Amino acid sequence: MEIKVKDPLRWHWRNLLKYFLQGLIILAPIIITAWAVFSLFNYIDNILPNFIHSLFPVLYKPDADGNIHKIPGVGFVVIVVIIVLTGWISSSYIVGKVVEFFGHVLERTPGIRFIYTSVKDFLEAFAGEKRKFDKPVLVSVDAPDVWRMGFMTQDDGTRLGLKDHVVVYVPHSYAVSGIVYIVPVEKVKFLTDVSSTEAMKFALSGGVAQIS
Repeated sequence: MEIKVKDPLRWHWRNLLKYFLQGLIILAPIIITAWAVFSLFNYIDNILPNFIHSLFPVLYKPDADGNIHKIPGVGFVVIVVIIVLTGWISSSYIVGKVVEFFGHVLERTPGIRFIYTSVKDFLEAFAGEKRKFDKPVLVSVDAPDVWRMGFMTQDDGTRLGLKDHVVVYVPHSYAVSGIVYIVPVEKVKFLTDVSSTEAMKFALSGGVAQIS
């Protein structure tokens, strides 16, 4: 009878690979999140100094390396304050009407209309009073018993010539893209016990994220 002896070197390499993957799973999300937050902060923090420098070069003189002198964090705080004040002021009736008027003007200006409406619709889809991704659903588009996670963005397809149809957006996993489906309402199941945030995480993560 032959006795098999385990190769200790192979065992060590297997454990080394195991610990490497465990460390990668722990560190990668933290590092990527920190990098994304820092990059966003740095980008916003540079908006105001660069804008002021373009208008008044004397106030923000660059150094020998071409970098604009600034106090880190001040630009970020000022931008956030401006955004908050704009939201607060626009809540009043008169200012709201003025903003609405300029919005209508931009929506009717050739060239600018496409950029303005695209950005506005995109932002309102995620926030504001006209949020579109707040109705998570399951939609059957491939086979009777096969379902996709998506969001109903319009509950009436009559204007598209499709009565008793709804519009559903299905995001792609690990991507910022997606597909729009126009399907009969009976092919849609509403997820009343699942929040829109949980549904989006579930869809984008490829079904890995847990739904509480």
